[in-house]
Amino acid sequence: MSMHRVLTTLCCALSAVLAAACSAAPPTEHARHAAATTVRTHDGPVRGTAHDGYRTFEGIPYAAPPVGSLRWAPPRRAAPWPGVRDAIRPASACPQPAGEVPGGSTDEDCLHLNITTPDGAGPARPRPVLVWLHGGGFTTGAGSSYDAHRMATRGDVVVVTVNYRLGALGFLAHSGLPGSGTFGLADQQAALRWVRAEIGAFGGDARNVTLAGESAGGYSVCAQLTSPAAAELFDRAIIESGPCTGRPDRPFAPSSVPLSTARAAGADLAAKVGCGSARDVLACLRRVDVSRLLAAQDTDQQPAHTTPLLPSDPAAAIAAGRFHRVPVLIGNNHDEGNGWAAGIIQADHPVTPGTWPDVVASFFPSPGQAKAIVREYPVHRTDGGPVFGAVIGDADFACPTARTDGLLAAHVPVWRYEFADEHAPPLTSGTPPFPLGAPHASELPYLFDLGGRPRDLTAAQHRLADTMIDYWTRFARTADPNGPSSPHWSRRTVLSLAPDHIAPTRTAQPRHHCAFWNALG
Repeated sequence: MSMHRVLTTLCCALSAVLAAACSAAPPTEHARHAAATTVRTHDGPVRGTAHDGYRTFEGIPYAAPPVGSLRWAPPRRAAPWPGVRDAIRPASACPQPAGEVPGGSTDEDCLHLNITTPDGAGPARPRPVLVWLHGGGFTTGAGSSYDAHRMATRGDVVVVTVNYRLGALGFLAHSGLPGSGTFGLADQQAALRWVRAEIGAFGGDARNVTLAGESAGGYSVCAQLTSPAAAELFDRAIIESGPCTGRPDRPFAPSSVPLSTARAAGADLAAKVGCGSARDVLACLRRVDVSRLLAAQDTDQQPAHTTPLLPSDPAAAIAAGRFHRVPVLIGNNHDEGNGWAAGIIQADHPVTPGTWPDVVASFFPSPGQAKAIVREYPVHRTDGGPVFGAVIGDADFACPTARTDGLLAAHVPVWRYEFADEHAPPLTSGTPPFPLGAPHASELPYLFDLGGRPRDLTAAQHRLADTMIDYWTRFARTADPNGPSSPHWSRRTVLSLAPDHIAPTRTAQPRHHCAFWNALG
């Protein structure tokens, strides 16, 4: 298998390493027998579930099913429903291959969201709202994977998790298709509009909405920061491991592509499913079975820029100061690249002093760049995996996050963290070829119960999880994460998050070789 084939297999699957962690847990006896609770929306009343200290409302449609003529169309308003709609279990995930969602999904009726609200929240005492966009390489994932009850109850906030169209169904581009390359981002905006209009009935403050996400979800936040159509839809932003300055030639982190590139990929997809020479290509594509589209689509997906929804590449827009003026909390994990490096090694691509130059050249094909990287990151007899992970983490996450921080901070308040628990619980089964430290997505179990399953955290890690939730939710409440019982977080420092060592540092850049990557270009 070629190195690029391995990358294609692993790139979007890294957030789908949540497969074991995020698979929905069976309902508990308490959940099955919990009391019902009803809230009225403009489309009709919904019946949720009352738990101990919080309520959940799952599978609420925020847009019409994107089926038939609405496949590859901007989201339309959901139709009102007669009677009371049950909102006691998640709706289908958006179409995707098997992975994070066991067995995958082929159900296009997926534009739903889930709400977790603490007891006591109501129209008379509204709470801050945090809207969560899941990761998964714009190809996998579901809002229902993220059980937010710890965040809602400890932080006293309303949490909304969102499904949005993925893969070719979310990001297909074609010359005759309005909205090309950005349907998934348009879905996110539709969900935000729904939140502004409806969340007050669930006890949320529609005037205080934080948009948050991780990996592709974090990059989605970057895109919404720079999308004119998202103006006034949110008031703060949290970006986890999805730096806004991602670029296609650094392929492990999410990025956007020009519309011309997306259209070329769309033409390839049409040809693969037998529609390339059809008289009406779009009509033909809308008749293709979902499973066939999933089999034909590229594993890696990106939104398209130079489009009405995303006029510029977010990296260029933020560098030029063209983004919505909202406070931002942004960060990355200390060992972002280790999961990818481990997966590539386990796919029979060892990293040794002898193979290292070829491995680097596979991902950095410019001869001058590859040689410089090999010099800056030498591999010795036993450290190939961690060195490869450091290259991926520095090039794709840590240093782009530092650059994004600097660009945003010139205009808005920015708070930057680095998650650094070297003993973070693994998100996958099996034994990796080397210790992974704090890899991509490893902070998520500290904020959510993935798939409804509490993670096996030590007492110190539970304290760290509580502290992180405190920081995140105070930021959502006031745009300042600081509180009386946590170490002070200055905007001029990077907060290092590790058990029993939560401390602001002047900068995390030196250990990440950012000066080297900035000079490399």
